[in-house]
Amino acid sequence: MYQPNHFRETRAEPLQSLIASYPLATVVVNLESGLEINLLPMLLDAAAGEHGTLLGHVASGNPLAQLDGLPATVLFHGPDAYISPNWYPSKQQHGKAVPTWNFAVVQARGRIRTYRDPARLTALLTRLTDQFEASQAKPWQVSDVKADFLAQMHKAIVGIDIVLDSLEGKFKLSQNRSPADFAGTLQGLRATGKAGDATLADWMAEADPARSARQ
Repeated sequence: MYQPNHFRETRAEPLQSLIASYPLATVVVNLESGLEINLLPMLLDAAAGEHGTLLGHVASGNPLAQLDGLPATVLFHGPDAYISPNWYPSKQQHGKAVPTWNFAVVQARGRIRTYRDPARLTALLTRLTDQFEASQAKPWQVSDVKADFLAQMHKAIVGIDIVLDSLEGKFKLSQNRSPADFAGTLQGLRATGKAGDATLADWMAEADPARSARQ
């Protein structure tokens, strides 16, 4: 991934926050036959290993279930939005401004570990559902499923751990713009009326609170 230093993010807190907020991951494995690409909701266990371990599962028929031990690249896509040069005060001064796109993404690299042990699968499913059901008025639980049906589900899925060798982010959030252009970008994003644009503006403000306070 092309990574200018001013967009590189290595701090644990923002990386973990993005993964928690945008858990649907793009998992890529390079095979002799080509790229194997899957979308999986995954959780990061930050305490498991030096860089953490990603947790998820796939259907037993998914080719990913057969790739134990192979390296994988995992992308978590955060907020993104188009940035108009019309939002830059500098454009009015010298006209040297062009459109761009702001975004935040986390790239994780590690090796796949697969398992089929029913107890581990139950623990994984419990952890996933506890996380993703937390906002529900009456959260669904694995214990809501009848034992015989849960046993059938165990046969249909394979647990996936990706033990990470590296974890870094690319947060392209107008860090390379002047304070005035940065403030203009925040105002422009918040004026579009799009929820995604407002979310990106919030991420920019949180990433650089000193400059956002000047607007």
